[in-house]
Amino acid sequence: MPMELPLDVKLMTWVANGLIAAAVMLGVGALALWAARQPAWSLGGISVHGDVVHQNEITLRTQVAQRLHGTFLTLDLQEVKRLFEAVPWVRRAVVQREFPNRLRVTLEEHQPAAWWGEAGAGKLINVQGEIFEATPDDPAAESWSTLSGPDGYAPRVFALYQALKPVLEPLGLQVQRLQLDARGSWRAELSNGARLELGRGEQDVLLARIDTFTQTVAQLTQRYGRDLEAVDLRYPNGYAVRLRGVTTVTEPAPRSRPVR
Repeated sequence: MPMELPLDVKLMTWVANGLIAAAVMLGVGALALWAARQPAWSLGGISVHGDVVHQNEITLRTQVAQRLHGTFLTLDLQEVKRLFEAVPWVRRAVVQREFPNRLRVTLEEHQPAAWWGEAGAGKLINVQGEIFEATPDDPAAESWSTLSGPDGYAPRVFALYQALKPVLEPLGLQVQRLQLDARGSWRAELSNGARLELGRGEQDVLLARIDTFTQTVAQLTQRYGRDLEAVDLRYPNGYAVRLRGVTTVTEPAPRSRPVR
């Protein structure tokens, strides 16, 4: 029958085995780190794919490569991603290693939808309702609408802007400027120069007010033969409209029943 080892001997054996295992692991780790830093693993190049409409691919690769530190194996891919996404027009970058020594970067560029803040000031809003900074080279930029609002409200402003497009289109009008102020009140300026006071409320409430306006404004302009100058939609049962030289208040026209 084998002799039972004393507890202190067992503990010493466990500790010794643990130290040996830790030393082996440290040695393997140090060896791997040493190998990863060898010139044989130097980064061989970066290939850029995806959206590069607003970027010079060669210049972009060169600028980012100059700021990278480490070898192909030791590079921090999140840092590489951050460097690419810091470039104007780049919305998102996906970085992957391609053995034996290259990086593959796939870019998604911002798609501008309107100016943010002031036209031509360098801030734009994309089709996702995100603000970014860039200098557009699109000739159509001069005709883009301008949106503005408090910090953090860009998606909400853009959502209302998108919702107003089909509502105003039958009248041949577009939103030239849409503003949400710090008190939560909305104002718009149309492509014909008319100013709209939309008041406060959620999007469905604001669209209901606009709907009342679009159903009756054509009758008013035809009746008075005047150009539209300003509209106040903050009334509970109608709106006030100012025409060139004429001011009046109108009730919304009754809705016609659908023909079956």
